[in-house]
Amino acid sequence: MPDDARGAAPASPTADISAPAPGRVAGRPPRVLSIAGTDPTGGAGVHADLKAFAACGAYGMAAVTVLVAQNTVGVRDLHVPPAAFLRAQLDAVSDDVAVDAVKLGMLYSAELIGVVSDWLAEVDPPVVVLDPVMVATSGDRLLDAAAERALAGLLDRVHLVTPNVPELAVLAGAEPAGDSAGLLEQARAVAARHDVAVLAKGGHLPGAEVLDALVSPDGSVAEFTAARVDTTCTHGTGCSLSAAIAALWPRTGDPAAAVRRAKRWLTESLTHADELAVGRGHGPVHHFAGMWARGLEPTRPLDLMDSWWAGIAGIREAIDELPFLHGLAAGDLAAEDFGWYLAQDALYLNGYARALAATAAKAPTQAEQMFWARSAHDAIAVEMDLHRSFIGEAAGAAAPEPSAVTRAYVDHLLAAAVHGTYGEAVAAVLPCFWLYQDTGSRLVDRAHEGHPYREWLETYADEEFADATREAIRICAEAAAAATPAERAAMETAFRLSSRHELEFFAEPVRRHDRG
Repeated sequence: MPDDARGAAPASPTADISAPAPGRVAGRPPRVLSIAGTDPTGGAGVHADLKAFAACGAYGMAAVTVLVAQNTVGVRDLHVPPAAFLRAQLDAVSDDVAVDAVKLGMLYSAELIGVVSDWLAEVDPPVVVLDPVMVATSGDRLLDAAAERALAGLLDRVHLVTPNVPELAVLAGAEPAGDSAGLLEQARAVAARHDVAVLAKGGHLPGAEVLDALVSPDGSVAEFTAARVDTTCTHGTGCSLSAAIAALWPRTGDPAAAVRRAKRWLTESLTHADELAVGRGHGPVHHFAGMWARGLEPTRPLDLMDSWWAGIAGIREAIDELPFLHGLAAGDLAAEDFGWYLAQDALYLNGYARALAATAAKAPTQAEQMFWARSAHDAIAVEMDLHRSFIGEAAGAAAPEPSAVTRAYVDHLLAAAVHGTYGEAVAAVLPCFWLYQDTGSRLVDRAHEGHPYREWLETYADEEFADATREAIRICAEAAAAATPAERAAMETAFRLSSRHELEFFAEPVRRHDRG
């Protein structure tokens, strides 16, 4: 059928995904509409589609064809609203929202299929994916003869159809394929007859691996294999895969890329499906398995860092009120107190550098290894030079014993870096960047010409240190986003403890006089 009857023709499965293609979306999530039946237990139909859309980064919408009373054990009853009401739903969506992709599921009757076909012809969505719900798991046909003929006709208005083995057999007018060669033969016949891409799913075929084949109308094939997942939680698998493809196609601009990514997502969802423990029958797939495993934090990584920063607001305010900081800002801090602070800071920097080196050893990427190793070097080579310029070369040779505060701070950093996870190590050293940079950048603005401590303040307020601080924040944010909830909680605890140690460290130079 000509392309203008259903929008642009589907991109070839072997197309360059960087090339312009129908449905390509940039700068915003795709808006994807599911047209299907319901499942009150949430595992199939529009309920599964909306979860798949969300898991794959799309904004989901739904128009309901049939209200189904079902659960993981089976279907009990169904109610079919008037066909005119389905059309009202579809018009309500398309009159207001530009639809980037459509996923079609259970359409039930020839009348409803006709409504959908007419709407597709008028709206012409750039991507339409059809999951032909035709055959039950038991092998029973779900559609009458008229509905099957209407659904076959609907293939002329869609871009991709995703049948399993028995559904493909119905579309091809043949017996179910017994092997991959038969599956491909039937898929090629359907693709050529209806000028539609066919994702022939081989899950019903025997074997430890499942072969799915994306067949273009010209007969070209892209094959996808995945290990068969040993689980009975397969309720809604077909719905979810087709929905994921519909969500991902507008992002990639290429059906093969969308199928590849959707299958990886579905394999992960099946692998963890048993964890949900939903129902007594065939449970649903775990649509959000990867998202949950990688943490339930609903905000972006840098937003999470903002939350941590807000969480130590009391500590930061307490630092600002310390006599040491007031004296440092005014320039009237006693030289003895500043010298004592620098001597302790030199001892601290030695332990801090060792913590940074241990953090570098745990870093997962070369870039992060280099960042922490460079920071360790700077703590010794650069910072120690600055300290010597204030307290003299002799101070390093006759360094005092570390105070209890210094020792506690260094012990905490080393414990996190050596014995903690990489995330805990990063979170522990982060305040050493962030609090110093924040404090120094504000104090330097108050340091007049001739201020005795201006050079020290400028070191912590310069742009190079600000860049290093931003990078440390970014690394910590990414580590927190990838962590489990328990790991993230441990990271935040390490961050808070270091912040508390910073407060004690700034307080000690003056407070020590109170202890005599």
